[in-house]
Amino acid sequence: MTTLTTETPLRPVALITGGGTGIGAAVAKRLAADGFDVVVAGRRREPLERTVAAIGDQARALVMDVTDTDRVPSGVETLGRLDVLVNNAGGALGTSRVEDGDPAEWQQMFATNVLGTMLMTKAALPLLRRSPRATIVNVSSTAGETVYEGGAGYTSAKHGTSVISETLRLELNGENIRVCDIRPGMVHTEGFSLTRLHGDHAAADEVYAGVDHPLRAEDVAECIGFVVGLPQHVNIDTMVVKPVAQAAAHKVHRGPIDWKAP
Repeated sequence: MTTLTTETPLRPVALITGGGTGIGAAVAKRLAADGFDVVVAGRRREPLERTVAAIGDQARALVMDVTDTDRVPSGVETLGRLDVLVNNAGGALGTSRVEDGDPAEWQQMFATNVLGTMLMTKAALPLLRRSPRATIVNVSSTAGETVYEGGAGYTSAKHGTSVISETLRLELNGENIRVCDIRPGMVHTEGFSLTRLHGDHAAADEVYAGVDHPLRAEDVAECIGFVVGLPQHVNIDTMVVKPVAQAAAHKVHRGPIDWKAP
């Protein structure tokens, strides 16, 4: 005789850093739509709460700086369980040549993109090891594999993010934990270039001027949703995603593209 139960199966839990805006917020919405309870983490409560409000009861905010060596472990411990970690917090500052580099900007980029990824992963692994869906997604960049003038600080930091992903794949080999490095190219979000260019709206707009359909945050979220949704034995080690208009870091088509009607 079969015994019926009214217990609701536990929903998987995803933690997304930098989850209040841009790619992080889009990933939170995508994973919530895929059936996850999502925790959005970041330094500022207001954007986190906006993302939570847009998602609803499936989401909650965790105010936390990913570079805080005390707050990260204590914050992650409050989750109780975790299935997917998306290390999205990062960002770029400045476009100076190496000889003109600002040490404070370089330190901040390394702290968020490299140290933050390590601290979050270290704190999350004990919980992930209990999960049948354990997955780590690190949001790096095409800057993690290609350098360009004026970008040494950022490309160095994103190389660091990608190297952490590659090393984790070796160190976790034999466990059920997947590790994926997502490397987006040109993504037009409201804050990335504006922050990098110190609030200069005209310069930020120029980055995307004439580009027919740069990536959107939702496009990257779609890729992450795909990676997370694959069977557990399938690991996408690296995914490079760029808009059609961007063939390489140094080659971007600025002008209309003849998109064919379906």
